[in-house]
Amino acid sequence: MPRPARYSVDTLLDVAAELLAAEGPSAVTMSAVARAAGAPSGSVYHRFPTRAALCGELWVRTEERFQEALIDALSEDRDDAQQRCVAGALRIVQWCRENSTEAQVLLAGPHELGLGDWPDPIAGRRKRLQRKLRKAMAGLPDEEGRVSAAVIDVPGAIVRRHLRARQSIPASAETIVADCARALIPPG
Repeated sequence: MPRPARYSVDTLLDVAAELLAAEGPSAVTMSAVARAAGAPSGSVYHRFPTRAALCGELWVRTEERFQEALIDALSEDRDDAQQRCVAGALRIVQWCRENSTEAQVLLAGPHELGLGDWPDPIAGRRKRLQRKLRKAMAGLPDEEGRVSAAVIDVPGAIVRRHLRARQSIPASAETIVADCARALIPPG
């Protein structure tokens, strides 16, 4: 029976996320991840052949987790588009508060994590995630980009300010994003 891996992909990605949150995207190197994990560099290279593969996996895993929460909120059994948008906007704030390290990964963005150099399978996973989110939002009537503003742009701007300042996201953020979503999306 083979011995279980001592340094799993998730363990190494968790370490990479912590490095990024503490020191920025440039801190995520193969040797830094190995050092911070207490792993031999071969363990990192065995799972991620390049830094681009490591960073791409970090981004895609984070985006998958984030979108799962957002799509769940947008898909909840509500007949009213406004209520669905408010739920989605609130979920973004809540997710970022509860997952502050991973929220820093989203704040960095895929370009800072070498998007152009990601291996094709990772880039393909990202494209599928983007299609999945578009499909979840397609059921909402989007006049002049109001849904995107209500669900993505406003909550993103609110949390971004606090994440960049390395502050906790205040409770008032929920009230702000909910009020904005209600103002942008008519009931019904």
